[in-house]
Amino acid sequence: MSKAAITGWGSAVPPGELTNASLASMLDVSESWIYQRTGIKSRRVVGPGQTTSSLAIEASRLAIGRAGLGPEDIDLVIVATATPDFQLPATASLVQSALGCSHAGAYDLNAACSGFLYALAQANASIESGACRRVLVCGADTLSLVTDYSDARSCVLFGDGAGAVVVEASPHSEGLGPFVLHSDGSDPDLLYVRSDERLIRMQGREVYRRAVEEMSASLLEVLGGAGIGIGDVDIVVAHQANARIVEAVAARLGIDRSRLVMNIEALGNTSAASIPIALADAADEGRLAPGDVVAIAAFGAGFSWGAGVLRWAPRSVAKPPRARLPELVGTTAHLLELA
Repeated sequence: MSKAAITGWGSAVPPGELTNASLASMLDVSESWIYQRTGIKSRRVVGPGQTTSSLAIEASRLAIGRAGLGPEDIDLVIVATATPDFQLPATASLVQSALGCSHAGAYDLNAACSGFLYALAQANASIESGACRRVLVCGADTLSLVTDYSDARSCVLFGDGAGAVVVEASPHSEGLGPFVLHSDGSDPDLLYVRSDERLIRMQGREVYRRAVEEMSASLLEVLGGAGIGIGDVDIVVAHQANARIVEAVAARLGIDRSRLVMNIEALGNTSAASIPIALADAADEGRLAPGDVVAIAAFGAGFSWGAGVLRWAPRSVAKPPRARLPELVGTTAHLLELA
């Protein structure tokens, strides 16, 4: 049975910035009120002509290049998103076509903020089964397009972005996995977007409680399945839902802050994009060395949640910068139209 490893990574965020100062003036709250509750100071948001697929394409192009591959080398494209460009076709098909992955299969996966974790588990299974040798996995969301900017409890959280990795068959005995995936659909009214309204609705206090509880339990479960403990983990990359949630998980499990990857202050909650963007940031900042043990955990609407373990063994190639789309004009006006 083949093992899988991440060999390339990339991320993309739009240049439009929505700061706490801008939101505070729109919502009649203070900048400190926002930061104290979320740990967020700013978030990136798309403007006219920018889409989930355009972000995904940029991040994916970087990931393929980082892996030292061409688009023709990719066997399968999986895009994890809750904000696709269209109901159909799949955003993954748009990405596959734009990149020139001419013989690759493509599909979308919607597990909300847990989407990248679920997609990475699927990529791992595809490689271990022998069905594929190289899979492009992208998490991409444009939550600003489904955010109610009159709701101070939720709109301060969300931003847009995309992150991608290339997963390849590896000769190493240790690679990706194990993974644990869970779901509980009994309370959809706690976090949802209705198809007719297309705005995020959330009962934040209960989501916070469940996120801390389930991500903590999932990390312990997956580490137990891997036969290791918290002390064996070099880096923890948790979904950047809210800085206070990640901090609470770390405190519960005794994880020192130095082992956390945290970029929510500048980007906000980017849903399925948050883990791959954070993973790319850690790699680009030199925080990951070959053989490092990385634990990832996520929680999202559904509820869907889980955790995974990976051993970092990237191919050594030149490091490209994070992609940023062309500058846009009128971001604030664009957001005000959504309110």
